[in-house]
Amino acid sequence: MTDPNLIVGMEHAEDAGVYKLRDDLAIIQTVDFFTPIVDDPETFGRIAVVNALSDVYAMGGRPLTAMNIVCFPVKDMDLAILRRILLGGLEKMHEAGVLLVGGHSVEDKELKYGLAVTGVIHPEKVLFNRGARKGDKLILTKALGTGIASTALKGKVVSRELYEEAVFSMTTLNRKAAELLTEGDHCHACTDVTGFGLLGHAREMIEGEDVGVMIDSSTVPLFGRLQELVETGIVPGGLYRNRDYNAPRVDPAAGVPAWRLDCLYDPQTAGGLLAAVAPDGAREMLRKMRDNGIKYANIIGEVVSDHPGKIRVI
Repeated sequence: MTDPNLIVGMEHAEDAGVYKLRDDLAIIQTVDFFTPIVDDPETFGRIAVVNALSDVYAMGGRPLTAMNIVCFPVKDMDLAILRRILLGGLEKMHEAGVLLVGGHSVEDKELKYGLAVTGVIHPEKVLFNRGARKGDKLILTKALGTGIASTALKGKVVSRELYEEAVFSMTTLNRKAAELLTEGDHCHACTDVTGFGLLGHAREMIEGEDVGVMIDSSTVPLFGRLQELVETGIVPGGLYRNRDYNAPRVDPAAGVPAWRLDCLYDPQTAGGLLAAVAPDGAREMLRKMRDNGIKYANIIGEVVSDHPGKIRVI
């Protein structure tokens, strides 16, 4: 069964679903929840909300309402912890201008929290994760390394500097970046970098398309002190899974350090946006992002035609 009003469904691994209500209005729907990746309840709540809202921003939309999704071990954990998680999440919803309208909770042995989100967008202004054109510049808006940092935290080997850097990134909304990307018509494709890592989401951008991607690894923003962690094996299991799955489509140059390449596979939580922007607007877009406090934003590569469906890393 097909519906002509369904703009985005499950066909192409897009970040959210989009359904047209009328000629000038469509709704965006997404859901995301996960287990804690930090110890502080309020911080976990903030991260979970930023992560869930990011899918709407990646489509170019504005999140409007949200519903809490909670799995909580009532018999083993103090309810005060849940209250702190929800307060942290509510803080970020208020910052984003999102109205909490309800939610659902179940008793579970493992704590989980997240949101179901509804957003709005003009049907003709939806950003897809495909559609990149030859010559487009790739802009990444946040540094990589949250998966590695979270693993180091679990192993009690994370530095305060790295922890604070990762938490600041994961609790920063992608709202401003999305607003800038949707000004004018320079952005041809966009996605948020989450569990599949930078290279996994870049692969989705070009899968089945007649273009490929070249990424300059030296320009990809990374958190500090990642090299030592990666080289000593302090990395999440998801990094290995991402590498195994995506490696056949990735062609690294001989001079790319192995630890840096691994960072490009690192699964992110509440990561930044990866956007394909027309070459005549990319530098100005980058300037606006940095002027608006998106300090890690950088041009990390470009869309090319000489190796369609492949990612060349130099």
